[in-house]
Amino acid sequence: MIVDLAFLGSVVVIWAMTAYQLVLTVAGYFYAERSRQEGEALLPAGLEWPTVSVLVPAHNEERVIRATVQALLKQDYWSGRLEIIVINDGSTDHTGRLVEDMMAQAPTLKLVNIPAANGARGKARALNEGLKVAQGDVIAVYDADNTPEPDALRLLVVQLLRHAELGAALGKFRTVNRRRNLLTRFINLETLAFQWITQAGRWNLFRVALLPGTNYVIWRRALEEVGSWDEQAMTEDTELSVRLYEKGYLIKFVPAAVTYEQEPETLGVWVRQRTRWVRGHNYVLGKFLTRVTRFRSRLTAFELLSFLCLHYLFLVGIVASDALFVLSLFSLAQPSLAGPFAAVWALAFLLFVLELVLIASLEDDEGLTSVVALAVVMYFTYCQGWLYVVVRGFTEDVILRRERVWHKTPRFETTGT
Repeated sequence: MIVDLAFLGSVVVIWAMTAYQLVLTVAGYFYAERSRQEGEALLPAGLEWPTVSVLVPAHNEERVIRATVQALLKQDYWSGRLEIIVINDGSTDHTGRLVEDMMAQAPTLKLVNIPAANGARGKARALNEGLKVAQGDVIAVYDADNTPEPDALRLLVVQLLRHAELGAALGKFRTVNRRRNLLTRFINLETLAFQWITQAGRWNLFRVALLPGTNYVIWRRALEEVGSWDEQAMTEDTELSVRLYEKGYLIKFVPAAVTYEQEPETLGVWVRQRTRWVRGHNYVLGKFLTRVTRFRSRLTAFELLSFLCLHYLFLVGIVASDALFVLSLFSLAQPSLAGPFAAVWALAFLLFVLELVLIASLEDDEGLTSVVALAVVMYFTYCQGWLYVVVRGFTEDVILRRERVWHKTPRFETTGT
């Protein structure tokens, strides 16, 4: 009886998640097509381009900071209404000096130095320090490894001007080193799935999207209303997103605004980064779980909570199914339920592959044949690795109660990737 219930429960959980993901995938696909047909949005008549302050938190970023600043200086935005602020967050390398060298030829570039003794205390704190000197009506955030396309910032800002209900707008990010090794290829597919399914699909159906930590803009007045970045949050972007929705603001996903960023190239770096994400979501979930009744939209609150709980729903379903598979394999436990369960599992796997193929087809530089092969391998390897990350994050937060300490993601040389 227990085995049957566990087996049936795992089937229900996994298929509920699979069906919901399929709905979001289709919704994201149609949103992508509609976004392409809309073309470039024009500035509404009678409005002027607002001043924009771009914040770039940087801790030991000498490998990438020059390319990032150069890309930001090339932004096709109104002259005289853009300032770029690099926050040198206690760097012990040449990050600050490299920015200072570029300032001589770039009057819009500014540098905020946080002494090493007070630095490296998290991205949220660095952003708050940069905000103190920012003059813009709109605040933009880019990570130090990002190289946005020249029109990225303008495409994001125009959405704020066209839609009064928006507090923020976010663009799409691509993996610049996606062809470096098998891990980066997996991450590339994962990030595409997250953006076209979770971001585009949810925005299309529910008007819900989450700030990704980079390549986004936010009205300064909205930021001041909800409060600055939470320095206790390890995923300050998700935490800020929830507060914006709590106050009734919307956040729009704008796929035409593209930036390129690095992703982990080694398994150890990937585990540390993803564990930080899980722990960050744990913090946000604990902070807002008792505040869902304050949201102006109950549907929005439900969508946000379901996203924050997604790791654990996935964990329960996959662990139960994996355990039952192993037990059945060694004849230690056999479900007595009759049904086409083999076909059910095969169909779930097929849908996983087809969803990745569908969202990859939205990108011109993704070969569909290689995507199929990667998706098959990814299902049995990379996706299973997430189980370890979720358990590790839960253990560090709930069982060991370890202090939340920000760990910077190492950068890699990207020439030729």
